[in-house]
Amino acid sequence: MNKPATIQDVARAARVSTATVSRALSRPERVSEATRKAVEDAVRATGFRLNRAAQNLRMQRAGAVLAMVHNIGKPFNSEILAGLAEGFHGTDYALLLTDTEDNPLVDDALANYFRDGRIDGAISLDGSLSREALDQCKARGVDKRIVFLCEWVEGADFPAVVVDNANGARLAVQHLHALGHRRIAYVEGPPCNVLTLSRKRGLEEECSKFGLEPPVIFPGDFSIESGQAAARSLLCTDPRPSAVFCSSDTAAIGVITGLREGGLSVPQDVSVIGFDDIEMAAFYDPALTTIRQERRLLGRRAAELLVARLAGHETKGEVVPVTLVERGTTGPAPA
Repeated sequence: MNKPATIQDVARAARVSTATVSRALSRPERVSEATRKAVEDAVRATGFRLNRAAQNLRMQRAGAVLAMVHNIGKPFNSEILAGLAEGFHGTDYALLLTDTEDNPLVDDALANYFRDGRIDGAISLDGSLSREALDQCKARGVDKRIVFLCEWVEGADFPAVVVDNANGARLAVQHLHALGHRRIAYVEGPPCNVLTLSRKRGLEEECSKFGLEPPVIFPGDFSIESGQAAARSLLCTDPRPSAVFCSSDTAAIGVITGLREGGLSVPQDVSVIGFDDIEMAAFYDPALTTIRQERRLLGRRAAELLVARLAGHETKGEVVPVTLVERGTTGPAPA
């Protein structure tokens, strides 16, 4: 049985020193292009496999990054996670996931992962982390290794990759106003959530700009069930709004279901707009008009941002534009 190839075998095949092989494999930017290629060719020729665990131990790194996700099973998160995986592909970082939903220890989890040396960096999709938890990370000097994605913590100085949530709401109002709607309802996300507040602000500003009545607000939490509950309340509202802007696609689907149960048609009686453009939005009947977030792009950009920061670069967050996708749940306001 052949013995596993060693770093010495690679060095002989590449005609360089073992130190150069080590440097080319761990810090390729520190060697010339010709040397890097020679080492890579030698690795392939010898079948050498780098012991990442030993390398990480020597370099005092974990070789892993953590994504903190609120409810991994939500339809919204699938493309985000795919983008994260794309962004870390080809790097030395394995992607770990933790679900922060219903986790009473979530505030301690982030600092503990860093303290125990299990991760080199983290991406949080959960904006409910407390300032105290983030202050702990700053005290440990790991704040430069944390990036927020989609959500963020108000007043906390951490880079974030997000969409222009307020403008998404403005696009929704512009579309509905052009269709003749003058009384618009809003199904919120969770109270105090930064996405809820940003979208609500854009909605109210655009309604005011067009001289419309203030939007009718219904509580929600992004879920189908909260959308159904909002629809039941809307059916009892007089005068009834002719259009509903929802904080998520899942809430919008709940609204449509609730309106149908109440005997109304979408969009003939009430128009409905969602937010996110999850996969089922295009296949629902009628297909859902929504505000599209480029979710895979968001995940990829967040991963790239964190990798750059872990390499010591001073990088800033990014605001990604959104677009209106007009489908079958919006139409002219009823006469």
